[in-house]
Amino acid sequence: MSLTTRIKALAAATLAAATLFSMAACGTSDSSSDSSSDSSSKSSTQGFDTSSIKKDDELAAMLPDSVKGDGVLKVGTDTSYAPAEFLAEDGKTPVGFDVDLTKALAAEFGLKPETTTATFDSIIPSVGSKYDIGISSFTVTKERLEAVDFVTYFKAGSTYVVKKGNPSKIDSADLCGKKVAVQTGTTQEEEVNKANDACKAAGKSSIDIQSSKLQTDVTTAVASGKADIFYADTPVAGYAIKQTGDTLEALGEDVGVTPEAIAVKKGDTKTAEAMQKAVQKLMDDGTYKKILDTWGVSSGAIDKAEINPAAE
Repeated sequence: MSLTTRIKALAAATLAAATLFSMAACGTSDSSSDSSSDSSSKSSTQGFDTSSIKKDDELAAMLPDSVKGDGVLKVGTDTSYAPAEFLAEDGKTPVGFDVDLTKALAAEFGLKPETTTATFDSIIPSVGSKYDIGISSFTVTKERLEAVDFVTYFKAGSTYVVKKGNPSKIDSADLCGKKVAVQTGTTQEEEVNKANDACKAAGKSSIDIQSSKLQTDVTTAVASGKADIFYADTPVAGYAIKQTGDTLEALGEDVGVTPEAIAVKKGDTKTAEAMQKAVQKLMDDGTYKKILDTWGVSSGAIDKAEINPAAE
């Protein structure tokens, strides 16, 4: 999500699901709850069982007291970004592959995981104060690397999404004069803003950019006809299409595949190194792949966790 590159409605993701599906599939569900199949919805948000993961004393010793001193790994995440991070059917419990990763990391360090819901653009400024780390589909960019250190764990591209059949005949190469929905603070929003500048420079109509704090609202804007197209992280876009009962479809090919990473306080090398070692261990022992397989996002797997990789 990414900010994103991310390809991240209603008060909560679960409320979004219940309300929007009752409106004849004119919206999306970030909780993956479908009123027609209670059993399948429960299995789709159950996630990976991390209870068998044991504390690694060597990894735990690497963490500074500022992180492990209270026995809790505090993580900020935007729970509107299924299937990476969203709310279960109760409207309160964070679930998703990023949340499972959080639980696995906490278990390795012998800490209790504490995932706190926050708006996407508020997380990075709060890493190192309110949160120990941020795990919320953050795409690695030069700008973000100035604010935090990153530990990579996934890769994702960006995808444009329109209504099924593309009734408005949208061309993603020319969005001038179109209504485009994006999540606030994402790299997709940045890209659409740049495209809008190009439209103005060429003397064309401006893009009507509809920026929302929650990805659920972004998806709903297109499903309901308020916007012509939305732009988000590839796994998020795919999940949104599935959850709207094929009301939506991807437009064109995925673009800009880039790494996503855990945000760590800038200059906190001990925490960054501990996170890198912990993620790498999960990759090497197979736990990481099992988590991704559980959520159907193994196409975004990487085999090496890196600290502060090169970014454009």
